[in-house]
Amino acid sequence: MKIVVIGGSGLIGSRLVALLGQQGHDTVAASPRTGVDTLTGAGVAEALDGADVVVDVSNSPSFEETAVLTFFETSTRTLLEAEAKAGVRHHVALSIVGADRIPDSGYMRAKVAQEALIAGADIPWTVVRATQFFEFVPAIVESAVAGDEVRLPPALIQPIAADDVVTALAEIAAGAPVDGIVELAGPQRLRLDELGRQTLTAAGDPRPVVTDPQGRYFGALLAEQSLVPLGDAARTGGTRLAQWRAR
Repeated sequence: MKIVVIGGSGLIGSRLVALLGQQGHDTVAASPRTGVDTLTGAGVAEALDGADVVVDVSNSPSFEETAVLTFFETSTRTLLEAEAKAGVRHHVALSIVGADRIPDSGYMRAKVAQEALIAGADIPWTVVRATQFFEFVPAIVESAVAGDEVRLPPALIQPIAADDVVTALAEIAAGAPVDGIVELAGPQRLRLDELGRQTLTAAGDPRPVVTDPQGRYFGALLAEQSLVPLGDAARTGGTRLAQWRAR
């Protein structure tokens, strides 16, 4: 199949392009670096010519509330319109577990808006909601710095290795659309404050982590299960945190 990866130069996209190529697919890495801009539409029609599947793993260059909403809505509309013209048979998009349960996060609201556009279009689709990547945990910790300490809530988190997300995305992209949501999570549930302590200890960082039920996640207040799948339907990656750190 010809599979176009939007955001094909990023952490997930570059690995996904490589894996799909190894599996024998005709894969296109589409991003501003390769002349494809989903905000302006430049290069989109050319990239999608003859495509069977589009996998959107792109991200907004700005997380400011208005900018991130504009990015996901504009980019998604551009893609869906171009896909309809090109005869694309499957639109896959990467989203976030709990996006619809953290309403005071502008970023999460933007992802929910993106999902709604996909579900309302005529292109067969699959939205893949993943939990936070191991690779992004340090950024979560840094977002909670207050003075000389880190204040994190004891909310549950079930992080996943980026490579496990890539493996699942490749399988889903090559499969039939589900016209629904697939959730991905790591194999371990932890408390966010404890994960913060482990992360700083592993980095040799002496800053203390204070357990604060009012601590924020990139400015958003969390309930205990805001960041984890509900129920038992989520697919689970095989890489544990200690294994990932050892690599």
